[in-house]
Amino acid sequence: PCPQYGIVLDAGSSHTALFVYKWPADKENDTGVVSEHSMCDVQGPGISSYSSNPPAAGMSLEQCLSQALRDVPREKHAGTPLYLGATAGMRLLNIANPQASEAVLSAVAATLKSYPFDFRGAKILSGEEEGVFGWVTANYLLENFIKRGWLGEWIQPQKKTLGAMDFGGASTQITFETRDTIEDPRNEVVLKLYGQAYKVYTHSFLCYGRDQVLKRLLSKLFQAESHQATISHPCWPTGYLKSLLLSSVYNSPCTEKERPSLALNTTVTVVGTGNSSLCAQLVSKLFNFTTCSFSRCSFDDTFQPEVSGKFIAFSAFFYTVDFIQTVMGRPVHMPSDLKDAAETICATSWSELQLKAPTLAKRLPDYCAVSTFVYLLTTKGYSFNNHSFPNIAFQKKAGETSIGWALGYMLNLTNMIPAEQPSSHRSMLYNSWVILVLLLVLATLTALVTAACLLRRSKSLAI
Repeated sequence: PCPQYGIVLDAGSSHTALFVYKWPADKENDTGVVSEHSMCDVQGPGISSYSSNPPAAGMSLEQCLSQALRDVPREKHAGTPLYLGATAGMRLLNIANPQASEAVLSAVAATLKSYPFDFRGAKILSGEEEGVFGWVTANYLLENFIKRGWLGEWIQPQKKTLGAMDFGGASTQITFETRDTIEDPRNEVVLKLYGQAYKVYTHSFLCYGRDQVLKRLLSKLFQAESHQATISHPCWPTGYLKSLLLSSVYNSPCTEKERPSLALNTTVTVVGTGNSSLCAQLVSKLFNFTTCSFSRCSFDDTFQPEVSGKFIAFSAFFYTVDFIQTVMGRPVHMPSDLKDAAETICATSWSELQLKAPTLAKRLPDYCAVSTFVYLLTTKGYSFNNHSFPNIAFQKKAGETSIGWALGYMLNLTNMIPAEQPSSHRSMLYNSWVILVLLLVLATLTALVTAACLLRRSKSLAI
């Protein structure tokens, strides 16, 4: 049977990615065989950065949409659902300027409608949706909900689900199944998948994505030394300096409340000092660990039950740990490994870092800050310890498919994961056929054994 296709655009805060998914056409509503057929990274920044020129947001997607036209066979175009989901970059724009956010989404929708696919809408996902769909994607791909048995029947594996941790450009999410009471109803989601109910805790922290964290760190430094023309940054490597316009730091709802009285076109020179202990002090100022209205909290007065089970950490979690392991050559098995690696990165000069990773120049100055942040977020924020931290797998893909919210989003909107248990119709047919074959084999064996006995008996009579 010819495959079916589906397309999802993941419009993140720093960039957009287009995913083409594929599955067999005879797929009942209850199989686990959707996989990533291809993907395309849109050139340029995320759609939220086109707030002053919305039509350009739509135009930016054209190259990847043209690739999708080639990747999906022409006769399948009209029947291929096309979705766009925007995440924290657009959530922030929607807070700062609702009209601009509306204009960007309209421009993007107009471009998507002009292609021959079955366009089904462009929307901004809530942080909770982003967290839950990422959790669904990871567990679906790892066959934790359901899998095909060797007789073709559907089995609910007795495996526990994995928690999911996502770290984007503007927000970070943590989602996991829990038996504990979820004290804040906003963090509780009950999903019914394949006849099984899952009680899931999820929370999304806006302004705690990689790019917004870096802006917030600069803002904290500017607050501390507001009228200096030169400011030292303990999280930047020694030997690295950059002149910044204040407007590039205060152009976000995550920092605007801390805006100094200086004009936004003021330029400040920021000089790296590579001091890991001062960097850790600065990064910890981003979190509020003191206020908690519940029996326990992660940070910023947010309820969180104790982390339990295995976790998969993707997006910038993966890229940060991958940098530590491949560029710095250090393992990350325990919290102390992450802490030591962050300290080593912070103590490495700009020229040494460039020698180690000449191709990563754009993000290189920020690995000290980001690895320090990941250490504090996982250990002090989410309370992973020596016992639970080794249960985190830092991964980008499961098999050949990228982990993120996009696949879970499409599975949900196309009703490919039914709430009820899979119909065993096809499996029954298949099982009956298997039983018939087994009976046939058994009958043949019985006949052979009988014939052998008769033969032996006739021989003994002949003697």
